[in-house]
Amino acid sequence: MASPGRIVIIGGTGLIGTRVATRLRAAGVEVLQASPASGVDALTGEGLDAALDGAAAVIEVTNPASLEPVAALDFFRTTARNLAQAGRRAGVGHHLALSIVGVDRMPDNGYFAAKLAQEQGLRESGLPWTVLRATQFMEFIGAIADAAEVDGIVRLSGGQFQPIAADDVAEALARAALSPPVSGILEIAGPERAPLDEFARRRLALAGDPRRVLRDPEARYFGARVEERSLTPLGPAWLGRIDLDAWAAGLAPPLSLPRTA
Repeated sequence: MASPGRIVIIGGTGLIGTRVATRLRAAGVEVLQASPASGVDALTGEGLDAALDGAAAVIEVTNPASLEPVAALDFFRTTARNLAQAGRRAGVGHHLALSIVGVDRMPDNGYFAAKLAQEQGLRESGLPWTVLRATQFMEFIGAIADAAEVDGIVRLSGGQFQPIAADDVAEALARAALSPPVSGILEIAGPERAPLDEFARRRLALAGDPRRVLRDPEARYFGARVEERSLTPLGPAWLGRIDLDAWAAGLAPPLSLPRTA
């Protein structure tokens, strides 16, 4: 496989960015892990032109400092605008952004609304683009349980859930970055599907957490009602290889990207 040229990861030192960088470098790709700590800030625009100069592709895996809906919306709208402007100046050939499965089906979830605005900014950027929507990360199931705890009881919806490991998300992002832009949306999900409360119950048990998990149809998911298929793909999706038990045991599969020349 011929080398695609340098790939810039915006948010490159976070949970997903570091994993994507590892996979791309193992495949022989030149990678820049951009973050405010390295002098590249997508929110202010600082360092973007220098970082994107000569870049063949950009992978956007940013996250706001605050998940408060108004702050998150402002963050994603601003970063989308700054990245689009810098990307056009640099002639970037592929802008790839990580989003969320179901982001367009939960209007009461403020963070989802902010991510949807990010997707819109990418579609309107004038750049060749791909959006990769992932289901919720396995790494965050514990935090979901924490947020749903009331009086010592975790109350969660029985809507379908299909969490994916961060390593599988990184694999899919790396593969998409090495492929032509689709000017559309791809979806990825974990290999297991079950009700949300069941996944939380399993996750707490694997962690030795004694809290009870109860199914509550009225329980909200970060402010939004969960319907049967709010959080899972409705059509074809790439499925990860790591199930919850393997993830909890730290059994990640080996890197599998082909090397570039």
